[in-house]
Amino acid sequence: MEVILREDIDNLGSRGELVKVAPGYARNFLLPKKLAVAATDANRKIVEQERQSHLRKEVKQKSEAEDLSKLMTGVSVTITQKAGENDQLFGSVTAKDVADALAAKNYTIDRRKIQLDEPIKQLGEYKVPVRLHKDVTAEITVVVVKEE
Repeated sequence: MEVILREDIDNLGSRGELVKVAPGYARNFLLPKKLAVAATDANRKIVEQERQSHLRKEVKQKSEAEDLSKLMTGVSVTITQKAGENDQLFGSVTAKDVADALAAKNYTIDRRKIQLDEPIKQLGEYKVPVRLHKDVTAEITVVVVKEE
């Protein structure tokens, strides 16, 4: 069965693409979740219009993310944590802590966009990437200091 995708789907295709899938996959998964529509002439026109509007939105979001990236270049946040011997933290600094510290500096960034591979467990200075858009990543400095 041929369908037109309305969203990007891993291992299948990208938005607006015409793909051939098993009828059961289309009928039971793609169509009910509105991830795809049947490949008719009317639907092709509708999906093409949606794709054009999506591209315009994507360009706007990317330019906004680039502007925010320029603003965030060189931003440094300081987080105080309780620490024991050998500069080992009692807890850890997570993406949520970094997002809260950024919010205190008037940067509203979703914690899921902060790409912290694993929580910070030592005192020190760390470079943390923040993915503002799929093509735009800013890097901030996180300084973890000992709470007195």
